Amino acid sequence: MRTKRTITAVAATAATALALAGCSSGAAQPAADVTGEPVYEGKLSILTKFAGEPLESYFADVAAEYEAEHPDVDVELIQETDQSIKDKTKTLTASGALPDVYFTWTGDWAQNFVEGGLAADLTELIAPGTEWGERFGEASLSAFEYDGKYYGVPLYNNGKFMGYSKSAFAEAGVEVPTTFDELIQACGPLRDAGYEPIAFGNKDGWPALHYLQQLFAYNVPSDVLQADFDPETAQWTDPGYAKSLEQFQTLVTECTDTGTGTNGVLYTTAQEAFAGGRAAMYYQEVLEFDTVTAEGSTLTEEDFGIFPLPATADAAGDPQALEGAPEGYLINAKSPQAALAADFMKFATQEEHATTLSSPPYGQPSSVVGAVTEETSSKAVYEGITQVNEASQLVAWLDTVTVPEVAGAWLAGGEALISGSSTPEEVLESVRAANDDAK
Repeated sequence: MRTKRTITAVAATAATALALAGCSSGAAQPAADVTGEPVYEGKLSILTKFAGEPLESYFADVAAEYEAEHPDVDVELIQETDQSIKDKTKTLTASGALPDVYFTWTGDWAQNFVEGGLAADLTELIAPGTEWGERFGEASLSAFEYDGKYYGVPLYNNGKFMGYSKSAFAEAGVEVPTTFDELIQACGPLRDAGYEPIAFGNKDGWPALHYLQQLFAYNVPSDVLQADFDPETAQWTDPGYAKSLEQFQTLVTECTDTGTGTNGVLYTTAQEAFAGGRAAMYYQEVLEFDTVTAEGSTLTEEDFGIFPLPATADAAGDPQALEGAPEGYLINAKSPQAALAADFMKFATQEEHATTLSSPPYGQPSSVVGAVTEETSSKAVYEGITQVNEASQLVAWLDTVTVPEVAGAWLAGGEALISGSSTPEEVLESVRAANDDAK
């Protein structure tokens, strides 16, 4: 394991971030008192990843209910999108203005905050066996466990699937593919039928990594893949990586109309092409399912189907693995409102709110046990979360499970593969170099 971490992923510079965390001098920092009785007064700031419709109203409604119960509390929401929250978090961390509660991914992203002293230890409140912890599945809680302590509040589960239009497949005369080769073979008939086979936008960089990470899980033995996520044990030499990069290039070339121009297309533009009936497929998270079939979309809930990105028949890794991870919230370890912050998050994860979160129009499958059912959630969300729960393992997002230096190399590498400016081996060489720098 690494003996030293920086939080360069969430600060303008490592030096600034470490100073903010109190690590540069080794000085002890007062721990947030999350177990005390909350004082129901003052301002409570919360950084969410729910900006934009239809998600934005969710936290606004929860906050309004909380304020109604506690009139002397003012909940300040800072609502960001999936992309903008990364820069916002960096800015707030670097300026020492991290909110009382803030969104986090799992993996190295969350661990940076934990080891930087910016995440409160919630073990006494939310560990398995506690009253609050009993609301969640143990796997969701364990995703935010570090060195035997629990730091995160898992809000919803997530996984990645290929969404498809059943009518487009029927019109093109193709079946749901069960292997990667069948997926590629389906793209020609779909294009002949007048559809963009797979809508794909990679302007933000991470959509390419979602393809790559799922392919890595299929083509690289699990123990090797997990070892490569840690710079101290990583080698990034398994032949399954090159195979995955080549498969990705084939998919971009054969199945997307944007091809090398994909780097200039927003993922939301690709999402809209699928929702608008112009594309037959779109690789998406469970969190997006209800968005593509929302009111006004050409794609209807009845026409929308999903399947895992298929593996090749000779996959050397785990063909039953799925890419995905719960996402949640941390409480600022320096917050004087830590007890109030914990109380708000308990309120936000009550069964009533969890059920609302899991239902249309939000479609964010809550981590609260029993919140996602056939009655409360859309058919696709229920099916997707069922498959997530039945997967042999979940492999977290490549840009959050690896350290920032390596994640940056993969982001650049994915773009270079699409543009044709680098070969798979050149991309791997850049990743190995970044890994060496991160040790």
